[in-house]
Formats: sequence, structure tokens, C-alpha cells
Amino acid sequence: MEKKDFYEGEYMLQMHKIGKLTGLLGAVLSFLPALVLAVVYGLLPKPAALATAFISAASAFGFLWVVEPISYFTVLGPVGTYMAFLSGNISNMRVPCAGMAQVAADVEPGTEKGSIVSVIGMATSIVINVSVLTIGVILGSSVLSAMPASVIEALNYLLPALFGALLMQFGLKRIKFAGGMLAFAILIGIAINAGLFNWLPGAANYLTTLASVFVAIGVTLATYGKKKEAGK
Repeated sequence: MEKKDFYEGEYMLQMHKIGKLTGLLGAVLSFLPALVLAVVYGLLPKPAALATAFISAASAFGFLWVVEPISYFTVLGPVGTYMAFLSGNISNMRVPCAGMAQVAADVEPGTEKGSIVSVIGMATSIVINVSVLTIGVILGSSVLSAMPASVIEALNYLLPALFGALLMQFGLKRIKFAGGMLAFAILIGIAINAGLFNWLPGAANYLTTLASVFVAIGVTLATYGKKKEAGK
């Protein structure tokens, strides 16, 4: 069996089965504590309270349900997407680890090799993450309390630093695309934060990320399409 046939005909079929099963199981288990409180202890919130809580959460985080799967898919790949959304810490752990693994292996995101390398990078990150988290839960408060205030404040810049490093790693390969995406994303972010879209309910909570991602995708597709036509 050729490598491509194995990847599409056997590997991906198995991964989709496992990914869907574990994802569904994770979704069901996430409701287990609430079910225990309701069934065992009879603590059942009123429907109005549930609706209010859902609307509050959806207004604050609902845009991520659309943006994250689309924006991360090219780096994570299909199998990596299953793993990332089940294990969590996507933006601050899974995507950076997957991206750096692809850079280290010199493979392109969105390809079969890139997808497999992404899975290896994320699997490693999950094992290390769980190990470090276990230690952190036990010793975290005592370690943080011993750190200077300046060090604790600097930890807030870890996530921007990670994404800045990823931008440079991938951007250097396609400077025009990266420059165009970054310029438009910054302009959209400035316009939104300047209050130009305050007439939209809750725009400050979701529109910056939503608009930046989709505008950047549109600019890249348009630029890439023109480049392909010019190459012809």
C-alpha cells in the first residue's frame, strides 16, 4: 500500500473514528458533575437560570466556537484538532507546540506530513503538560509566592510572546502573506477598539478576534490567488 493510500484509506479512517468517539465521550463526561448533583443530591437549577448562564457564556465566548476550529485547523490538522479540543489549552499550548514541531521538522502546515508532525508535537505537549500541571497543582502556590512581583507580572506576556514567535517562524517563509495578514488584522483591531462598531451588541468581546481572523484569511486567499494566476 502506498503512503498516500495508507494515510487516507486507513490512518484517517481510524483517526476519525477514535476522534469522534473520544470527543463525544469528553462532551458527555463534562456534564457528569452536574448530572451527579441533579440526580444524587437533587440540586437542579431553574430553566431560567440555565438559559441566563448559557446566554452569558455564549455572548462572551460563542465567537470562539466558530473562530478557533477554522483558524487553528491548518496548523493542527484533522487529528490534531480532535486532540486539541479534547485536551484544552489550545492557544497557549497545543498550537504553539504543533507549529514549532512543524518548523523543526521542516514540513508545511496543511499537508499530510504537517498533520502527522502536528500530532506528534501535541501528544508530547499533552504528556509534559499533564506532568507539569500535576506538579504545579501541588507546588504552584508556594512557588508563585516565592517569585518577585515583576516575574509574576511578566508571565502575562507569555501568550503574546508565543504567538509572536510563531508569526515570525511561519511569516519568514511567506513574508508578503504574513505582512498583509498582520497589517489588516491590526487595522481591524484598532478600528474595533476605537469604538467604530460599538453599535453592535458586545462587539468588544468577540468582534476583534472574529473580524481579524476572517479578514486575514480573505486577504491571504486573494493574494495567493493573484500570485498563482501571475505564475501561470
